[in-house]
Formats: sequence, C-alpha cells, structure tokens
Amino acid sequence: MKKYLLVILTFFLSQAGLKAQEMAELTLNDAILYAIENNVNAKNARLELLISKATVKETTAQGLPQVNGAFNLDFNPRIPVAFFPNEPPFGDPTNPSDVIPVRFGVSYTSGLAVNFSQMIFDGSFFVGLRAAQTLKQLTEYDLNKTENDVIENVKKAYFGVLVNEVRISLAEANLSRIDSLLKETQALNEAGFAEKIDVSRIQVQRNNTFTQLERAKTSWQVSKELLKLQMGLPVEMEIFVSENLRELNPQEELVRLLAEEGQNRIELDQLNTQLELTQLDLKNNTVQYMPTIDFVGNIRRNGAGNEFGTVFDGNNWFGSSLLGVSMNIPIFDGLSKSARIQKNRVQINQLENQRFFLKESFKNEIFTARANLKNDLNILEVQTENLKLAQEVYDIARIKYQEGVGSNLEVVQADSDLIEAEFNYLSALYDGLISKVNLEKALGLLKADLTN
Repeated sequence: MKKYLLVILTFFLSQAGLKAQEMAELTLNDAILYAIENNVNAKNARLELLISKATVKETTAQGLPQVNGAFNLDFNPRIPVAFFPNEPPFGDPTNPSDVIPVRFGVSYTSGLAVNFSQMIFDGSFFVGLRAAQTLKQLTEYDLNKTENDVIENVKKAYFGVLVNEVRISLAEANLSRIDSLLKETQALNEAGFAEKIDVSRIQVQRNNTFTQLERAKTSWQVSKELLKLQMGLPVEMEIFVSENLRELNPQEELVRLLAEEGQNRIELDQLNTQLELTQLDLKNNTVQYMPTIDFVGNIRRNGAGNEFGTVFDGNNWFGSSLLGVSMNIPIFDGLSKSARIQKNRVQINQLENQRFFLKESFKNEIFTARANLKNDLNILEVQTENLKLAQEVYDIARIKYQEGVGSNLEVVQADSDLIEAEFNYLSALYDGLISKVNLEKALGLLKADLTN
C-alpha cells in the first residue's frame, strides 16, 4: 500500500510542474488515497498524533531521574556587616558603641554543584502517564474520523464532477437536436410551409438550451475545483475523472448496502475515550490527597578569595554533599480539590448522557439514510422511465411535424418536456449518489480500497 501511495504522490507532484492543459487521470480510489495523504485536515490530524506521542514521552520523563548542574561566580563590592554586642568577654572597652561591626565574607565567591532528584511516589504521575496514553489513543481516533470525513467529501465531490459531465453531454445532445430542428424549420419557412413565429419559437428554445449548456460547463469546472480542494491537489493541476456512474454504482452493490447492519462508529470510540480521560482526571484529583515522596541528592564545591586571581586556587576550594528524602503532605487547599472532583463527576454524567444520545442518534441516522436511499432509488427508477417516455414523445412529435400532421408548437413543447425530464433524472441520480454516501457513513463503512 505504501508503495502504491508513493507512486501516486510522485505522479501528481511530477504533474504539478506541467502546463495547465496536461491532465491527471483519476479514479475514485486514486482521489481518496491522494486526499488522505494531502488534505490539510488529514495532515493536521497526523501532526496532532505526533504531538500526542511527544506528550507521552514528556509525561514519562517526569518519573525518570532529574539531574541539573549549577555554577556561580559572585563579586561583593561591599562585604556585608554583622553586628555583635559590645559586652565581655568579647567586647572592646575602647569602643563607646554598644555593638561591634564585623565584616564576614570575601570579595569573590564561586561554586559548582550537581543536583539530583528521583521520584519515589507520586500518584498523579501514574495517572498522568495513563492519561497521556489515552490521549494518544484519542488522537488516533480523531485521525480516523478526519480520514472518514475526507473520504465522504471526496466521494461527493467526485460524484458531482461525474453528474455534471452527464449534464454537459445531455445539454450538448439537446443543443444538437434543437439546431437540427431549427435548420429544418428555417428551410420550411423559406419554402413557405412554416411561419416566422415557428422559427422564432425554436430560436428561443435554442437560446435557452445553449444557456443551459454553458451553465453545465461552469458547474463542471466548479465541481472539479471543489474536488481538487478536497483532495489537497494544487489548483494549477488539471484533472480528468476516468470512471462513470454506472461503474461506481452497480445495482448489486446498492442492494447489498441496504442490507448491511453496519459497523462500530468512530464517533462512539472518540466519546468513550473522552469519558475515560475525564475519569482519569477525577482519579488524578483524588490521588492528590496523598503525599508525594522524592529522593534528593546534591554534590557541591565552593571556593572564595579576596582577589579575583585567588578565587580558583585549589587550596581555596572545598566540597560538600547531601542525600535525603523529601515528603510533601497536602493538608488544606481551600477545598479546591474537592471542587474539581465534583466538577469531574458532573462531566462524567454529561458524557454518559451524550453517549446514550449518540447511540440513539446513530440508529436514527441509519434508518433515515436507508429510507432516503430506497426513496431516491425509486425516484431514479421513475425518472429513468420518464426520460424514456419523454424521448419517445419528442421523437413522435418530430416525425408528425416532418410529415406535416403535427404542429411546431407540439415539437417545441415535447423538447421542453424532454429537457425537464433530463434535469429531473440528473437530480434524482445525484440525490441517490449522495444518499448512498450518507448511508455508508451512517453504517461506518466509509473507507478507501487500500489493497491495490
């Protein structure tokens, strides 16, 4: 799979430097695979996963030994003075003051130290480590959800391009048909067998059909730009979709989809993980009532001198060290931990309520999507039949007109009805495609084919 994705990426990137008229041929699965790798939201979701992995490492590091070095070099322009009472046996009778000032210290002092600490017990650390792992799992679910959203958007955009291509084909066929009718009517008018109003009526129909063709072409361009945006493809690239609607929606696949029971939805996994994180936060606030214990150590050497040149004389340097255990015992914090615990419990109740509602909404979503797809397929079947009938009516009206037993108005009306039937067919076709994607989403079946 990775090799396949790399080939696709290399292909598209190499194409990006070509001229605008160069085209990249796309299947639906190619578009989905490229979008998963290049869509901005998908890329950010993968970066968020990297952040969560770094958070796990950061949390783990808090339980490992902490070692810090220190160095200082101090200069005392005026050495501090200490005062002693001017009393026997150390008093100075010649000094009239009741205190004796004495300077303690030297002009220059320096020191080197290594400080060491190791956590022995901290309940918050172990809860935090588990929470970091759970957060990583949540970001993995978020990535899956984002990829599902990307697949949904790419499918809908891809289908939009295909439907607009069909719309253009139908509009071109309509324009060709009406042009042929217009030429025939103009010839009849010149021969005196048709009135000028018959020509004008068909000319109006021709202008409307031409406008519809131009709108279809614009919609096609817009739908391609939307597909490129959803894929994360540079706008300079020109694309060509190589599949048709019949290939992508075989009848047996639709029947099988309607019978599917569905799979676990990623949204439920996300909510369950959020609930677990809140429960861990509750546990973290609870264990903060327990003391924390750390092992500490210190190694230090200090030196001094009245002159800067003597500060680093080895004879003036002396070492010291310390080993110990420190314990921090929480006694009273103004009931802040108690308030946080109460808040956590309320949040858990909220998430449990949300989980219940989410499960019920999934059932409703599946029911609605399945009902919409069935309805859209029925409508599509009716509109397909209606399109055939409209074509037959037009053909008969055209023959009658050519044989002189039908009116020009009847042909124009039949053509208008045929165009309306075509647009109704396209609308039903697009609605069916969107309903199919919505049902796939509701059933948790949105995915790309990664086996190629």
